[in-house]
This record gives sequence, C-alpha cells and structure tokens, in this order.
Amino acid sequence: MALLVCFDGSEGGNHPLKFRPKSFKADSTITVDKSGDGNFTSVQAAVDSVPLNNNAWICIHLKADTYTEKVQITKERQFIYLEGEGRSNTVIRWGDAGDVTKSSTFSLFADNFMAAHLTIKNTYDAGNITWAPAAMLMGDKALFYKCGFVSIQDTLTDSQGRHFFDSCYIESAMDFIWGSGQSVYQGCSIHAVADRLRGGPGYITAQGRSDSSQTNGFVFKYCNITGNGKSYLGRAYKAYSTVIFYKTSMSNVIVPEGWFSWKQAGQESAITYAEIECDGPGASMSGRVNWMKKLEDKELSHFIGSSFVDGDGWREKMPSPVA
Repeated sequence: MALLVCFDGSEGGNHPLKFRPKSFKADSTITVDKSGDGNFTSVQAAVDSVPLNNNAWICIHLKADTYTEKVQITKERQFIYLEGEGRSNTVIRWGDAGDVTKSSTFSLFADNFMAAHLTIKNTYDAGNITWAPAAMLMGDKALFYKCGFVSIQDTLTDSQGRHFFDSCYIESAMDFIWGSGQSVYQGCSIHAVADRLRGGPGYITAQGRSDSSQTNGFVFKYCNITGNGKSYLGRAYKAYSTVIFYKTSMSNVIVPEGWFSWKQAGQESAITYAEIECDGPGASMSGRVNWMKKLEDKELSHFIGSSFVDGDGWREKMPSPVA
C-alpha cells in the first residue's frame, strides 16, 4: 500500500503546500516494474487495469526506470494517482510530433487525477521546431507535484479543466504552456531552451481564453524562470488570453517587451497580462508593452487565491505524497 496524506489547499508563504496530519492509505496499489517484479511491466497496462467508472483512489507506483511508451488515461478511468520514485529517476518518454492530439507522450482525459515524482518527456528532435507535446490535459481536477515536463514545443498542452502544479519543472523552446486550461503553477521552475530556435525568441505561454464570459487562465506564483536565448512571457493565442505572474523570479532570458499580442494586434484591451511583485533582471518594467494590465486588489485576489481553481474544494480530497 502507498502511504498518502490529504492536501489541505492552504495558501500563503513562499512555498504554501501543506498537508493534513492525518494520513490514509490508497484503496489499492499497482506496481509497475520493467524487471517483472511488479504487477505490470508497462505504465499503459497498469492504467488499463483500472476498472471503468472507478470511484476509489488507485495508486499506480512506478519503480525508478525509463518507460518508453505513450500513456493515455481515458475519461472512464478516474481517481488514478500516478506515483514515481523521483523526477530524475522515473521517466515516461516517447518521440512523436505533428498532430497535438496524437503526438503527446501522455494524454489525460479523465477527471480526478494526481501525479507526483516523475517526468514526462517528448524526445522528438529532428532539428526543427514543431508541435511535440509531452503532456496533453483534457480532464478536470488534476494535481501534479514535483513532476517534470520536457519537449521542444507545446510541452504542456494545458487544454481544458482545472489543474494545479506544485514544484514542477517545465522545459521548452516554444509555447511551453498553452491551451485553455484554468491552472495555477506554484513554485515551479520554467527553463527556456530558446537558443534552439531560429528567427526569434520563444514564448512561455500561449493561453487561449476566447470569450469574456470564460474563466480560464494561467497563474504563476512563486516561480523561477531560467534558460538561454530569449523568450516572451506569452503570446495571445486567443482574444481574451489571460496570464498572471506573481512573485516570480525572472532571469534575463525574458525580452524587455515581455508580451506579444500576436494575432490580437490592435485588440490588446481584451487581453489580461499582468506581473505583480516579480524580481530578477527579466522583471524590469522599463521596456514592457504599454497595454499590460494593472490589476485592482480584488482582481488580484481572485487570481492568486485558492478559489481560482479550487472553489469547490477538490484539492482537499486529493491524495498527495508525504514528501
């Protein structure tokens, strides 16, 4: 059995992840071990063993290794907790590019999902930059803790649903995080490998809110941006693109303008891009675009408070690793 504790959803401090003192065990645990000493030798086989319409948390424990396979979790297989043995020790990888819906190494369609202590990587590298997602997220209520996401473009396809990332590592050259998800990235490390690009800087986000009535957006809190080459904080994928950086450290990888309106040029008033209390050489406001938003206290509280992704308290019901 895997020992789990319940995440309490607290906010505050530089690293506000906290746990309830009372722990519990997963209803069941499946072990994946390529050597044959577990229940399965592949991740997908373990996922496929989860009963359809499952409603009890099942821990799929991956022994430290590199799993060269695509993994897909269909919408009928909820309440899966995918647990590795360390971000650098447990890796799921595949090399594919092109159609985003087909080339992702990891595809999540189910609600109620948790992953911790592992890396998902798309190893495609043919000398050109193209769509090659590490992960595609289409389900609601997903939490990732100390996970890694690595590829060259569209690394984290945060398509739809509410998602929370804590202490994760994201590496890319172009459109690191994109889509119409409603997500918080807390204490995450974002690493730009933009020196691999030809013809210009990369873009950390390409957020896709398309209508003023929608609630999706990306919020980065207490994060750290490093890398080489140059990158924008984001480009407006849709008309109401929404991205907030709060108390984030930015290296000089960030271009002075910070943001790019892209196809929304001339309609910047609908875009919500904001930086609050960020620091580092890349956080200088001296060259920023003049259409970047200045949020009122109430607006800021909405984005950085727990209710942005957790208004119904779903994180309190999530299993989470002890460390």
